Amino acid sequence: MNQIILLMNYFNTINFFFMNHPISMGLILLIQTILLSLLCGMLSMSYWYSYILFLIMIGGMLILFIYMTSLASNQMIKFSMKKSLYLLTLFMLMYMINFFMFDHIINFMNNEMNPFNENFYFIYKENSLDLMKLYNNPNLNMTILMIIYLLMTMIITIKISKINYGPLRSNY
Repeated sequence: MNQIILLMNYFNTINFFFMNHPISMGLILLIQTILLSLLCGMLSMSYWYSYILFLIMIGGMLILFIYMTSLASNQMIKFSMKKSLYLLTLFMLMYMINFFMFDHIINFMNNEMNPFNENFYFIYKENSLDLMKLYNNPNLNMTILMIIYLLMTMIITIKISKINYGPLRSNY
């Protein structure tokens, strides 16, 4: 299940760069937020942190959605068949690479002699009162992924709003 969510997240990231309408970019960011919060909940064995993270991200994205709908309310979203076939081919290629190259990693993680599995479960059994340790080994990758996601969201927002043209709304 984690591989499917990661694969969908990779596909959305690549698909994000081909979008040219702010509303469709916001939809991709919303889908990525849902996927990352699901993945974070699955990896941490507690959905509390991912639920709070989801609410914070959705709150910020609602503000972005208000700005973008005021900018591009009457623009039409263009759909290109050539671009969609290219994205479908890219998705299938990524799926095949993920299936063939990372199969040995799954077998390693399912191995009972794997020291990572024992340490992972031991941390959560011993510290059951602690809700989350963000910068420790089990959650380090997810924290870095969320930092990169927030940075990408900030850069795209600045790119879309074009600060040098002044405020988003003109005075009457």
